Amino acid sequence: MSKKIYTERFDISGKVCIVTGGGGLLGMKHAEAITEGGGVAVLLDIAPGGMERVKQKLEEEYGGDCKVECMVCDITSREALEGVREKLLEKYGHIDVLINNAANNPKVEGGSKNLGAIRFCNFPLDMWNQDIAVGLTGAMLCAQVFGETMEKQNSGVVLNISSDYGIIAPDQRIYRKEGIPEEEQTVKPVSYSVVKHALMGLTKYLAVYWAGKGIRVNTLCPASLENGQDPEFQEKIGKLIPLGRMSDPDEYVCTILYMISDAATYMTGATVVLDGGRTIW
Repeated sequence: MSKKIYTERFDISGKVCIVTGGGGLLGMKHAEAITEGGGVAVLLDIAPGGMERVKQKLEEEYGGDCKVECMVCDITSREALEGVREKLLEKYGHIDVLINNAANNPKVEGGSKNLGAIRFCNFPLDMWNQDIAVGLTGAMLCAQVFGETMEKQNSGVVLNISSDYGIIAPDQRIYRKEGIPEEEQTVKPVSYSVVKHALMGLTKYLAVYWAGKGIRVNTLCPASLENGQDPEFQEKIGKLIPLGRMSDPDEYVCTILYMISDAATYMTGATVVLDGGRTIW
């Protein structure tokens, strides 16, 4: 067979790829994409446990082909991020990809503190501030700190992880339970949707700002990840999706690798939506 011209562009061998919120489910998917492309997955998270589980799973699946760094870091602290940057530059000499994935994501299956019977009029300011700090301010700080290195290199990729809720409003009906008083019904919080909308604005700003610096910036909107939600919830959300089901987390991996590799060199400022068609209805 003749030399491959196009598929080799997916090769990110040796590239240092930072994933914030690296200890979660999507963090795992990002790390898998990086590993399959040959890159170095640098997981950042405020808690070590999740990152270690991701690293262990990757090592079991990929063996010696797996290059994973786990670094405990508060992404709302510029000083902490600068410390990570210096360690990576000392070890590798370059930083090539930033995936802004961290968020206080209110998951149905996780018992998250910001997913509950909290009406908008009573939504706590401290919770709002925490969610904005992690999901939006943290993304901006990471772009500042690691983007400075990319500017000097005249190359780099930033991928901001939004959601279908960055395009549409949460349909609160899917969280409701029959027979429960209105004041006790679960509500997807305002902060999550605001953060996910705002990330697309950050993408567009930075894509233009860095257009002449060799840095591409895009948004990925994953949606409706199946992760042990109860059958009633899955049925409700499935009715809102043209494909009729929630997504398998594995369905995101190839798109992630495409967006952070040289296969997407003419893509910047774009939003890629993987939602089974939900946002077209």
